[in-house]
Amino acid sequence: MTNNTVDQIISETVSKLSNPESYKLVCHKHLMGDPLPSNKQLKRIINLVREILFPGYFGTTTLKTTITPHYMGVYVDELLDMLTREILAGLCFECTDESEQRVEKHRTGAQEKAVAFIEFLPEIRRRLVADVEATFLNDPAAKNFGEVIFSYPGIRAITNYRIAHKLLQLDVPLIPRFITEMAHSETGIDIHPRAQIGESFTIDHGTGVVIGSTCIIGDHVKIYQGVTLGAKSFPLDDDGNPIKGIPRHPILENNVVIYAGATILGRVTIGENSVIGGNVWVTNDLPANSRVVQKRPRDIPFMDGAGI
Repeated sequence: MTNNTVDQIISETVSKLSNPESYKLVCHKHLMGDPLPSNKQLKRIINLVREILFPGYFGTTTLKTTITPHYMGVYVDELLDMLTREILAGLCFECTDESEQRVEKHRTGAQEKAVAFIEFLPEIRRRLVADVEATFLNDPAAKNFGEVIFSYPGIRAITNYRIAHKLLQLDVPLIPRFITEMAHSETGIDIHPRAQIGESFTIDHGTGVVIGSTCIIGDHVKIYQGVTLGAKSFPLDDDGNPIKGIPRHPILENNVVIYAGATILGRVTIGENSVIGGNVWVTNDLPANSRVVQKRPRDIPFMDGAGI
């Protein structure tokens, strides 16, 4: 291939890539000087929050009572600065204002949201402690809380979810989905930040779990790997597009257990204390104390080749 041929191919490719018609649906109009959300910074934020929530497990936080306030102060101060910048980036990303003051007008709001999130950290810790305790008590293989906190993918995914869910409640755009997708890529557990999950939640093993955006999950619920809490169908608008924002995922009441590979679809309610067996499909409401398992196959007599 000659240099002239290479130059021609490159020139034609650049021309095609620069055609506005080819990227009008996948291009974000970014104004010079606007901050953009950073995956790298968000990972640091998540790691920092883990150090704050689980002192002594992540980072270098010491448990000496005379020094812990110092570490916490340093971490929280760093978190406030980093989180404010990322929230600001999210607000600017979705802002349609093209004025020169677009960044400044969001700066105060970004800090207020960051402060409100930090104020809620003690409550996030309380809920995560309940999740860790439930996971430990529900798993005979777990030796101690430390093993659960360090190595269980369910706790990692639930931690990211509880962080993201609070940010979503504070009307932080874009960033919450980034955070839950980080856990999704790490663990294979896909929890939408808009889902409502109660206390003492357990995900055992975890890989392949899907929890949709309008799910409502009560307290002391346990689910195993491969469980899908999804939508059965999508009502369409006049243009044939799915209507967004309507409740379309399951409701699990308190003390429900769902075993591996089960699929529950649509806005159905699984009553409290129910048990859903492995690899079954549920698309209807179930009353409290239900037990759903696969039907046992009938015994078929061995025909010794007859009829073959």
